[in-house]
Order: sequence, then C-alpha cells, then structure tokens
Amino acid sequence: MPSVVGLLEQRELGARRRVDELREEADRIQAELAVAEREWQEWAIARSRVGEVLSPADETGRDHARTGRSVPAAEGQPGETPQLPEAAKPKSQVPMWREGLAWSALSVDYQRILTALADRARLGQGPLTCQEMAATFGMDAVPARVEALRSKAKRLVARGWLAEPAPGRFTPAPGVASPGGGS
Repeated sequence: MPSVVGLLEQRELGARRRVDELREEADRIQAELAVAEREWQEWAIARSRVGEVLSPADETGRDHARTGRSVPAAEGQPGETPQLPEAAKPKSQVPMWREGLAWSALSVDYQRILTALADRARLGQGPLTCQEMAATFGMDAVPARVEALRSKAKRLVARGWLAEPAPGRFTPAPGVASPGGGS
C-alpha cells in the first residue's frame, strides 16, 4: 500500500504541472493579446489619419473633423458627423500620446492621475506610487483600489503619457506637461 506522503507528493506534482501548463498558456495568450492590441491601435491611428487627410478644410483653414461639422456626403452616401478626437467618454480607449494632444482626450480618471503626477513633478517631489495616488485621491489604499490605479497608470505608460522610472513609481512622460496642450 502506498504511503500517504507519497500520494500527496504525486498529487502536488500533478497540480504543479497543471499550474505550469496554465502559466505557459497564459503567457502565450498575453503575448498574442499584446500583438492584437498593437495592431488594433495601428489600424485606429491609420483610420484617424486618413480621416484627417480626407476631411476638407473650411475657409479658416481648420479641419471639419476638429470643429465637429459634418463631412459633405459623397454621391449616394449620407453625410456623417465625425467624432471629435479631443472628446473623451468614460471607459474610453487611451489614445497614444503625441505632441499637442490635449489631456481632454482622456477620461476623467486618467486626467486625474496625470494632474496629480504633474503637480508633484512641478513641485519637484519625484515619482508617485499607486498607494500614494490612492491616498492623494482620498481613497482607501485597499488592494482593489491600488490595483485599479496601477492598471490605469500602466496603460498610460504603454500609451506614452507616463513614465515609470522605477517599478511601481510613475511620473509624467517627457513632453507631457500641461493639461491644455499636452506638452
């Protein structure tokens, strides 16, 4: 009859193998997700750029897409009103940062993070952790809130709005300085 310890070791070994397999699968899926998200972002940027190029300018030289006016209809197609690139909706996608992009392109939560970090940088206080951000925002520094802030901060890093000079410490990225013009 096998020993109890031997049976437990066999079960532990089987569970560890299953965990290792799942981790490998999760890593593979994460890598695929990163590639798919990058491709999606590139297509969104391409569509945006083509929309900017194809939208006619009015007499003042401003693009209709930026002023919110309707784009004239092509033959047989109804005119459409393009989305304002600077208008953000709650739960919206974080755009890639570029020179001149206003903070208003971000949802309020992301703007709040940028404001806190910009204020801190302006005062020369250095990077901020997510726990410190939670305290700054008057939140309880419980894991769920801290992780939600970390997720948002990491997304801002990935899109070029923030820098992470040390793991878990965030600052505004070079060039991202003021709410108005994003520079």
